[in-house]
Amino acid sequence: MSTLKKGDLSSSEKELFEVITAGKPSRLTLIPYGMTPLMHAAYKGKADMCKLLLQHGADVNCNEHEHGYTALMFAGLSGKTDITWMMLDAGAETDVVNSVGRTAAQMAAFVGQHDCVTVINNFFSRARLDYYTKPQGLEKEPKLPPKLAGPLHKVIMSTNLNPVKMVMLVKENPLLVEVEALEKCRRVMELICEMCIKQQDMNEVLAMKMHYISCMLGKCASFLKDREDKLDGLIKSLLKGRDSDGFPVYQEKFIRECIRKFPYCDVTLLQQLVRSIAPVDIGNDPTALSVLTQAITGQVGFMDAEFCTSCGEKGAEKRCSVCKMVIYCEKSCQKMHWFTHKKVCKKLQEQREKQEAESAKLRMQQSKVRCVCVCVCVSEESKAVQEAADSLQELSVESSSDGAPSDSAAVNSDPTSIAAADN
Repeated sequence: MSTLKKGDLSSSEKELFEVITAGKPSRLTLIPYGMTPLMHAAYKGKADMCKLLLQHGADVNCNEHEHGYTALMFAGLSGKTDITWMMLDAGAETDVVNSVGRTAAQMAAFVGQHDCVTVINNFFSRARLDYYTKPQGLEKEPKLPPKLAGPLHKVIMSTNLNPVKMVMLVKENPLLVEVEALEKCRRVMELICEMCIKQQDMNEVLAMKMHYISCMLGKCASFLKDREDKLDGLIKSLLKGRDSDGFPVYQEKFIRECIRKFPYCDVTLLQQLVRSIAPVDIGNDPTALSVLTQAITGQVGFMDAEFCTSCGEKGAEKRCSVCKMVIYCEKSCQKMHWFTHKKVCKKLQEQREKQEAESAKLRMQQSKVRCVCVCVCVSEESKAVQEAADSLQELSVESSSDGAPSDSAAVNSDPTSIAAADN
């Protein structure tokens, strides 16, 4: 067999591209164990190849793998959120289970790919939303104007449930910054929530998220009607912290109220949320936002990540230059939060300095204890060595005194030497 030159295709690769070019890759299983090229590309994180295969009709829900895995499961295992989104957008089913009874979200969670879990749990196809942009039955107008479908879908697909971020998403789109538009969007969210509960396969998580978004849109509409500062006033209200520690009390009460207003009281998820939040005093952990986020997105509390104090965006790295206790994702978030943070910034700085001093003192004490322990160990070891040396010396003295005869005894005991002396 001749060696392939750089850029040449192998026989299997040529066969693969021939099938793709012919537009019939949906049932192609050239790879062992029943893996299709789409599954393999998803697992290897090859986004361009996944896109090419899907464009030519690859079956995203094929589960002829020997263990029942689908392309979405492999995308979740790879940890690539863009490929996971691609599979979902192509129509991948999220409730399919493999040979061990696990869904794609459960498989991704099992290997620690929590970002992919979040994408899967928060997915809502645009086609399902577009249903409301067309008149149904005797309706003369659709429930949702088509121009609002795009902006609303962006809000629905957001994995950041921080209410400040939600308001920012509304504010950045001029089509949504109208009371009438917000009311129509809110009504559609309520209908989707009802559908998620009453459908055969009830989706409690999606229903709770749609209800939460509905409450957010309603709050935005009320501020647009009643307040001169409009959505800026709502953002300030959500960010304003109490004087003692800067905790956003209004935000906490608002989220708790949203959960309390969920209209389906017998839902298991609602009962779990209430049991987690009700015993906690406002200002203590866990907050209502953290509990709600974990329930809806699947993000776990022990994730090693920092979140912006203002908008809740993941991966924040910038800290307040004074107290160094508050984290932001952008300068704009720090500027937006400063009106309330400045009241407690100095106090947080003093707390940090006190903690650092106590930590330094503790480290010093631990260092001294270690030094004392080392000295004690060394002295005890030296004493043991000296005792061992003394014992050895005593043994050598006893051995020499017991085993070696004296000069007189040696002379008297040797008859040859005596005879030689006489001669």
